Amino acid sequence: MSILSSISRMATEYAAIRARYRAARTLYLLPMDIRKDIGWPEVGDRRGPEIFSSPRPQVVTAR
Repeated sequence: MSILSSISRMATEYAAIRARYRAARTLYLLPMDIRKDIGWPEVGDRRGPEIFSSPRPQVVTAR
């Protein structure tokens, strides 16, 4: 695997994570009655504050 393909894979993963967080933030800002209609978030979902934080890259350690 070349270094460019590794960088490309990491950039693609980061873009997907960023898009997921952006979509979650957009849904979270909808009025509660609309969120209930579409079923997001589930009642009692306490992940609300972490949706507004930026995605952090996951650290992978080699053993």
